[in-house]
Amino acid sequence: MEISSSSQRILSSLLEARTGQQLTFSRRWRIDSALSSIVRERGFENIDQLVARVVSGRDPALAEHVIEALLNNETYFFRDRLPFEMLVSGAVRRVEKTRAREKRLAIWCAGCSTGQEAYSLAMTFAEEKLRWQGWKIDIVDTDLSRIAIERARTGIYSQFEVQRGLAVMQMVRWFEELGGGEWQIVPALREMVRFEPGNITEPPPRPGTFDIVLCRNTLLYFSPEMKRLAFTRLAQGLAPDGALMLGAGETVIGQTDRFISDPKHRGLYVPAPAREDKTAAA
Repeated sequence: MEISSSSQRILSSLLEARTGQQLTFSRRWRIDSALSSIVRERGFENIDQLVARVVSGRDPALAEHVIEALLNNETYFFRDRLPFEMLVSGAVRRVEKTRAREKRLAIWCAGCSTGQEAYSLAMTFAEEKLRWQGWKIDIVDTDLSRIAIERARTGIYSQFEVQRGLAVMQMVRWFEELGGGEWQIVPALREMVRFEPGNITEPPPRPGTFDIVLCRNTLLYFSPEMKRLAFTRLAQGLAPDGALMLGAGETVIGQTDRFISDPKHRGLYVPAPAREDKTAAA
């Protein structure tokens, strides 16, 4: 479906203004696949007509629908399994020792999409039930897509989505078959996770401070300025002895001074040491 360069610029500007994400030239191929169904449903002849309607301001709901469609909600269970293993053997084990007295562990998944990452973490803890007996484990997930959040709360996935990243035994143990090719996460796991709408450029969700923060494959779409703001928010939400995990193609190097590489666990990041305020000292 053809689309004019002016419509592409309008959509890019709209997405960045509302979400902070950029629709770079290399990602503009998504416009057609993301919006073609809306064009058909609303009876427009092409995407340019759709954009003109959005620009008119007479249909705010349509603008929100377009933004939702342009967001990238790609995810799956235990995405890149090695980082999960590293997280458990590194950051989780370290925090487990420092929180042994209060037995509370809080994890924030920022940009969680439809919830597979959160439920993967829930499975990881549930599969070591004896180790975590008596612990209060809170997994809080946020995403700016309300549609994705609502879907994550249901814990319902297609056969393809369940098989993607999960072993057969995990499917059988942690899902209930609903029929019609749909499976639902068992209640015990759903109760471990709280989903809330929110952008990583906004203040952290409750309780405000987390032992571990995951923000994977989200910052890729942000401008340098928005990345710095996002890192500031992530730092605000992370405990001084906590750990941050980013996606495989993401780094803090050259992006922020809020974090440094974890010297003991490659691929993880920890809060940078507090800088001395020389002005105040003087």
